[in-house]
Amino acid sequence: MAPIERTERGSGRDLGPSRIELTRGDITREPVDAIVNAANSSLMGGGGVDGAIHRAGGRAILDECRRIVDAQGPLPAGEAVITSGGLLPARRVIHTVGPRWRGGGHGEAATLASCYRKSLALAAREGLSSVAFPSISTGAYGFPVDEASVVALEAVAGALRAGSPVRLVRFVLFSDADLDVYRRALDALAG
Repeated sequence: MAPIERTERGSGRDLGPSRIELTRGDITREPVDAIVNAANSSLMGGGGVDGAIHRAGGRAILDECRRIVDAQGPLPAGEAVITSGGLLPARRVIHTVGPRWRGGGHGEAATLASCYRKSLALAAREGLSSVAFPSISTGAYGFPVDEASVVALEAVAGALRAGSPVRLVRFVLFSDADLDVYRRALDALAG
């Protein structure tokens, strides 16, 4: 899959056959194989990215989430599950629960990294080649975006370097400020 260059102050980096891109925009409009939902453990929608995905994707996503929760209970932080994309341009939605920030001394970084790694592993198992992520846990869950961007990019770069079949990972950031933070973190990422 050829990378889709998107500007709106975006940037990117190639990692072997894969690419990480950064853009500012609306994740519900991304024409990728899967978008990632920064979900709550109930998977029933909520505010921020979670609510936007459920509203744009329609009833099918909520119905699938209900079946998942009925079968396995609430989704723990750091884990990921997948549903259809409903009415979204993306074929699938990967739901992951990020950690709530409690000062950084309670394993928050490891749990956040797990969100990204497990989402990419699930995408690989499903044969998906392009994934769009939001900035997980940096909204209502309070994870500082400076720290979250480093954790996110290192986790994704590590998975891609380890041979993930995912060829495009796009971080879709909500604001110019977040995009700038992620751009600095990507620039600092070791080659």
